Amino acid sequence: MAQLVREQHVEVFVSDYAFGLQESDDTFLDLLFPDDFDFGTFLNTHPGRLDITSAGHTHTASVTVEVWDGPAPVQDPAGWEEQAEAGFESISGQVAIWSMSVGRLDNLITLADQGGSWRVRVSSSGRAAVRALAESEQSIEAVERYLVQFWPAAS
Repeated sequence: MAQLVREQHVEVFVSDYAFGLQESDDTFLDLLFPDDFDFGTFLNTHPGRLDITSAGHTHTASVTVEVWDGPAPVQDPAGWEEQAEAGFESISGQVAIWSMSVGRLDNLITLADQGGSWRVRVSSSGRAAVRALAESEQSIEAVERYLVQFWPAAS
């Protein structure tokens, strides 16, 4: 049975319905966030990059990142409005968070001490609620939630 290696909670500023997770050492990437972002897809991938489409235009989302030593437990789809899984390559073992309007955020996600191939599952809830609040003038925080689970691809 897989074991949770680390867990990190971050607040992510979402703008233009989008944010991304990208290899921290982006000198090796051909396509940097947000180039070729596909707003029609919940989770879209490019080498070393995960693009996530939010249901809200501008808000702060609550993101929990888990790193597992084997396949992460499957999440009950009843608790999530969207789920998707993909592959991810990291050169450094570090992942940066990107916002459409402010660029690279200060938080780093540590996957491992070195690079490798990973699987990732992204689950999201609060999408209908953040969509309903989109026209309000109030500050929207932690309405839309994400769980991002990484595990080694070879496991």
